[in-house]
Amino acid sequence: MKTRSIHLVVALALCAVAAGEAQQQPQQPPDDPLARVLFPPELVMQHQQDIGLRSEQRASITKAIQDFQTKVVDLQWRMQDQSQRLAALLGKPAVDQAAALAQVDEVLGVEREIKRAHITLLVQIKNALSAEQQDKLAVIQARAATR
Repeated sequence: MKTRSIHLVVALALCAVAAGEAQQQPQQPPDDPLARVLFPPELVMQHQQDIGLRSEQRASITKAIQDFQTKVVDLQWRMQDQSQRLAALLGKPAVDQAAALAQVDEVLGVEREIKRAHITLLVQIKNALSAEQQDKLAVIQARAATR
């Protein structure tokens, strides 16, 4: 029973991490105000000809994506490490509440960094696009949201 409880706690901690990672995905709910004004890289790639993406824009967006991926891989390693530390604290028969909450803050801090890196990428992509290209992508997004 004790082992089952530990597994449950670890599973819950990992679910929290997975939920944070799922929020990184570019698929946003249609009522998300950020999704209406920012453009995920996949959308830009899929419609690069439709919006007339220039080679220098593609290079700029590619570099932003590569920088993002490099940073997020490091952050994912940190997230895994911090989550394992939290699971170890929570797996003890008597949990040191102060230590556990401090470790939760560590996990949430890494999650915040991941989300910040994602928003940074989306802003860089938007800034690489002209107003006309942004308008075209907004129309494409609106059409996709109504399907």
